[in-house]
Amino acid sequence: METKDYLKDIQDIKQMMTQSSRFISLSGLSGVLAGVYSLIGAWLAYKTIYFDTSTGGSYRDLVISYDAVYRLLIIGTSVMILSILTGLFLSLRKATKEKEAFWNPTSKRLLINFLIPLLTGGFFIVFLIEKNILELVAPLTLIFYGLACVNASKYTLGDVRYLGISQILIGLLSTWFLSYGLLFWALGFGVCNILYGSIMYFKYDRK
Repeated sequence: METKDYLKDIQDIKQMMTQSSRFISLSGLSGVLAGVYSLIGAWLAYKTIYFDTSTGGSYRDLVISYDAVYRLLIIGTSVMILSILTGLFLSLRKATKEKEAFWNPTSKRLLINFLIPLLTGGFFIVFLIEKNILELVAPLTLIFYGLACVNASKYTLGDVRYLGISQILIGLLSTWFLSYGLLFWALGFGVCNILYGSIMYFKYDRK
């Protein structure tokens, strides 16, 4: 009987240590919705590039107008903002439901470690767009997003690390097939987020 009590005490201590060092209120459903937003954004980007405002050329040598570039920036920014707001809302709701603090030292460290690679990549990509080096935009968004996930994963659920590694690998593969950047973008931000978000939802959220 005493042995069982000791084991239970050890498990409780381990759980408390995990909760104090990791932000576990991250919502898996937010990842699923972010993936859905990304697929919708990829579809809008496809229409913009190949039907609405492109200036012609073959599939491999397509010339994109400045108007199309601005529309793509608006689409990408909208997807990012909508995904962030959804993630914040659902994670806050989960934390409230489980009676845990949403904004604490761990969540601050999570945010900082996530934003450092993400903002670095964002500024670099804006520089590439300004220099009209557009073929690397899709691969680099995947790579820097993956680096952000890996960097932040030590402060949250371990599955985020594998999501980040998947994004990095897809981004690197996309640099080899530059003509299919939009397809890889949809695969990484869309399909992978839905897949990992679903795994996290059924693993942690659904009790």
